[in-house]
Amino acid sequence: MNAVRHPPIVGSAVETRVWRSEDDTAAFAQRLAACPALRHSFVQLHGDLGAGKTTLVRHLLKALGVSGRVKSPTYTVVEPYELPGLDIWHFDFYRFTDPREWEDAGFRDIFASPGLKLAEWPEKAAGYLPVADLELQLEVDDDETRQVTLQANTATGQSLLQGLRAAEHPP
Repeated sequence: MNAVRHPPIVGSAVETRVWRSEDDTAAFAQRLAACPALRHSFVQLHGDLGAGKTTLVRHLLKALGVSGRVKSPTYTVVEPYELPGLDIWHFDFYRFTDPREWEDAGFRDIFASPGLKLAEWPEKAAGYLPVADLELQLEVDDDETRQVTLQANTATGQSLLQGLRAAEHPP
């Protein structure tokens, strides 16, 4: 049985960024971590292998206060993290092949609960995932810079974009 998919609450908003180095990725992660709306959101990360999805997640989790090793859930599909007052689930659907995994692993319950959900390769679980609050598309240019497109699909996503804008351009 597929997850209930609701249409976006608001019209999509799209913005782009350029990350020239991993320091830019880390700085973006710091700004995103400071957005209160992130604590109860679903963020999808799209991009080819090597685009920087897992690197962004590592920087984001560190910025949120996760200590120790942050590993990719490529083989386990999900890595949970618990912080005081914040549950985080990092999904990597790259090897997701059997829709029964969705039900058997309890993913429906995870997505119905409060907390932050981050998903790499969400297209591999299409039809099961709810609408993402924020989607990031990472593309690597010839000079190794990253073109990053952010798309807000919900009111929460809009709030995240507003928080990022405010952090990037303080008064």
